[in-house]
Amino acid sequence: MAKARALDKRRKSIRNIKKITRTMELIATARFKKAMDRATAATAYTARITQLVKDLAQSGLEVSHPLLENRDKQERGLLLVLTANRGLCGGYNGGVVRAALAQQKELQGNYEDLRLEVSGKRGISAMKFRGIDVDQSYLQFEDQPKFDEVDAIASRYLEAYATGEIDRLDVVYTRFVTSARQVVTTETLLPLGSLTGTDEDADGAGTDSMYEFLPSAASILEEVVPTSFKVKLFKCFLDAAVSEQIARMVAMKSATENAQEIIKHLSMTYNRARQSQITGEIMEIIGGVEALKG
Repeated sequence: MAKARALDKRRKSIRNIKKITRTMELIATARFKKAMDRATAATAYTARITQLVKDLAQSGLEVSHPLLENRDKQERGLLLVLTANRGLCGGYNGGVVRAALAQQKELQGNYEDLRLEVSGKRGISAMKFRGIDVDQSYLQFEDQPKFDEVDAIASRYLEAYATGEIDRLDVVYTRFVTSARQVVTTETLLPLGSLTGTDEDADGAGTDSMYEFLPSAASILEEVVPTSFKVKLFKCFLDAAVSEQIARMVAMKSATENAQEIIKHLSMTYNRARQSQITGEIMEIIGGVEALKG
């Protein structure tokens, strides 16, 4: 049986680990609440501006925008992957990387030129480990992405799309649905043709417009459509951030509970070992006494 001293030393080590995982769980919980508030607020805004663009496109007027039109010939694609800078968050990073690899394989069969951009150290390391070149990497995004930082990236994408450097933009990230459900998602953000809906969705489209455009429909779309894209991209970063904190919170909670179970098991083993050791010492004392009597 293992010596009591070694068991006690191991038990103390597990207790220290438990303190760390418990602290990380509390930190992740606090960050999750802040990130969830931002993601929830952005969801409503994103849905409203997306619906506005959809209504404008279905207004019955002769309006168009390059971001709303699918190109006949698509040769250059861009894949953006959103992962975390840190680990200890369960299968969060692994799920995104697997989805990204599957999407990359699919796009490579359809596009002559495919660029890969990755946000997060874990995703960058995963691609490097597999020998995949990353054209652009981002390390500045944590649990609270800033709109200004995302806006700079979004503006670059818009310019690249307008000049023909890219014909399609896909984003792989973990979408926040509820605090109990997050889904790894691949979403096409450029072109924004999906915003126009279908003929069935456009009830009454092609008739009188419910909007009056001042100074013109084109000028309104010129402002609203790019803003819609930027907000949708920002929402992807927000969802990824809150999903990461949820994953870390769950992983650290599980680690803390496992540590408690190990401590309980070690305590039982330690008590048995200590009891056996004490019994052995008593027997040695009795044996010594008997020897002295003889």
